[in-house]
Amino acid sequence: MDNDYFEDLDIDPAYTKAHELPAAHYDYCRFKGLNLEQANLAGFKFTDCSFVDCNLSLANLQGCSFQDVKFQNCKLLGLHFEQCNAFNLSFSFQDCQLNHSSFYQLKLKKTGWINCKMQEVDFEGCDLSQADFSGSDLMLSNFQFCQLEKADFRTAVNFSIDPEANKIKGAKFSLSGLPGLLQKYQLSIQG
Repeated sequence: MDNDYFEDLDIDPAYTKAHELPAAHYDYCRFKGLNLEQANLAGFKFTDCSFVDCNLSLANLQGCSFQDVKFQNCKLLGLHFEQCNAFNLSFSFQDCQLNHSSFYQLKLKKTGWINCKMQEVDFEGCDLSQADFSGSDLMLSNFQFCQLEKADFRTAVNFSIDPEANKIKGAKFSLSGLPGLLQKYQLSIQG
């Protein structure tokens, strides 16, 4: 096996005790239970990989490539996803913590953030068309100049979205989410 290419591996804490996680292209690999907090992932490439129960908080993502990557029950605090390689950038998140992370100006059509804690996340200038925020907590997250067409916010909570500063045609909201759309008007909505 080539030193800079790994395919179809299960990488867990036992594996990383015996092997250092080298900067490489990982294809169809499964990462489970790893603590990669503050890790330097610059230049790494992950294609069709999954991360389960991992901590990547404050990792360096400069030039890192995520293509069809799934994150489940991961801690991803303070990450700057806008520093990733934008070519074919695609991922999904389920039951993850992404507080204080940034997706500034990324094209993230159809991305799913399901049941995630996403407080104070920066989405400014993002294309989030058809994105799914089901069950996610978006308290103090920044949605400015976003394309939110057909995005699903029906079960998301604590969001504040200015319809005048974003494109929201066809976006889905529940009645309980209306205060998040009208917050800037400082209305008292009851019932």
